[in-house]
Amino acid sequence: MGALDGIRVIDVGVLVQAPQCALMLRDLGADVVKVELPGFGDQSRWLPVEIGDRRSAYFTACNRGKRSITLDLRVEAGREAFLRLVAVSDVLVSNFKPGTLEEWGLGYDVLSEVNPGLIHAAGSAFGHRGPDAHREGADLSAQALAGLISTTGRDGDPPTPVAVTICDHIASQNLVAGVLAALIARGRTGRGQRVEVSLLGSQIWAQASEYTAYLLTGTVPGRANGGHPLIAGLYGIFPTADGWIAIVGVTGPNRPVFYDVVGRPELFEDPRFNAPLLTHEHKAALFAELSVTFATRPTDEWAGLLAAAGLRFAPVRDYAGAAADPQVWANEHLVRLPDADGVETTVVASPIWMSETPTTTAAVAPELGQHTEEILLELGYTWPDITTRF
Repeated sequence: MGALDGIRVIDVGVLVQAPQCALMLRDLGADVVKVELPGFGDQSRWLPVEIGDRRSAYFTACNRGKRSITLDLRVEAGREAFLRLVAVSDVLVSNFKPGTLEEWGLGYDVLSEVNPGLIHAAGSAFGHRGPDAHREGADLSAQALAGLISTTGRDGDPPTPVAVTICDHIASQNLVAGVLAALIARGRTGRGQRVEVSLLGSQIWAQASEYTAYLLTGTVPGRANGGHPLIAGLYGIFPTADGWIAIVGVTGPNRPVFYDVVGRPELFEDPRFNAPLLTHEHKAALFAELSVTFATRPTDEWAGLLAAAGLRFAPVRDYAGAAADPQVWANEHLVRLPDADGVETTVVASPIWMSETPTTTAAVAPELGQHTEEILLELGYTWPDITTRF
């Protein structure tokens, strides 16, 4: 039994924010029913993994293990079936533009009358209040508006987005946290509630330390420049003979050890480079020196030397490199499972491990409407009802 065994979740989300939230709840043990528009479904179904290959990485990644029912919530039959589903569910997860469900007569006031214990986790791009509440947006909107793009790369280079849907992902985790807290509160009060999370707010939250530095000083921290603008020490990435390596902080007692390992003991004698905190100017000068040094050997050789000295480091890898790491497999961050045809496939698993109520991972995402009849029968419809009304 999972931690959320017996909890039913309705997922009316699209793309990443709400569907990934519902997926986490599913992996924690909930039964997730995905409600999709007939004939079209979740928009992510139409984002192919590449030209000529209609499989969708986004849909599969965010919807494996769910049951799919097709209902048109804009028409009476679909709305009625949806309300029946709401009546026997615990959580509704959505990320429509604010006001959409209300336009269909399915706002929280209506849903909570049908089921006072319902928790409605409502995601959005910019929040449910304010001048931009009803604007449409996506991950890139929050990357741009919340300042994330301004932090990437190096001074003088053009700005560049992060090449993952990081704002969607962080917002989905915040939705999960809100849902779990609301379930605990419902256990005390018997009442559900509405939980709201936005891409914009979640991205500001993710940069809380950097925002706080700005709010305290009035100075924008600036760009990464190969490290972090607020960490005035040996914390950054350096080119090697065949790639890159990250040096993940070298504290004071380890500073001479580090300089010896990289064959530059004279750097410790330089007062610019042995201070507990480096000025921006001295940090830039030190990084320039170390970039030349690290470029003399391949990444694996540096990794061996740094590991033997007990220093913190990490090779900079792409997805192929990470997927080949035995550490990833030992902790079941990736797992092998049979797909719908019984063929083993690799799946990104839940990052949460629990000793008494373990998480579960599914490999297969549902076909559009695959479980429509099954779910309608569970809701009390008869076969004649289904054939004539849906």
